[in-house]
Amino acid sequence: MSNLYAKFRALIPDAPLLVGTVVATAPLRVQLPDGSLIAARGEAELGQAVFVRDGALEGPAPALPVTLIEI
Repeated sequence: MSNLYAKFRALIPDAPLLVGTVVATAPLRVQLPDGSLIAARGEAELGQAVFVRDGALEGPAPALPVTLIEI
């Protein structure tokens, strides 16, 4: 018998990895390139570029220019 829960989890996509800039540190708020703000768990410095996945800070991101392309 196969694991039904594992099959169900395989249907749900993983949370995307987002990049943004820290605009507030208590509580941690990250501004995404489209201008939206999200809350995150973790510690970072004000103005730092960070990776965020599923509301948790993954780590620092390189400070590179961002280009938005609409599809």
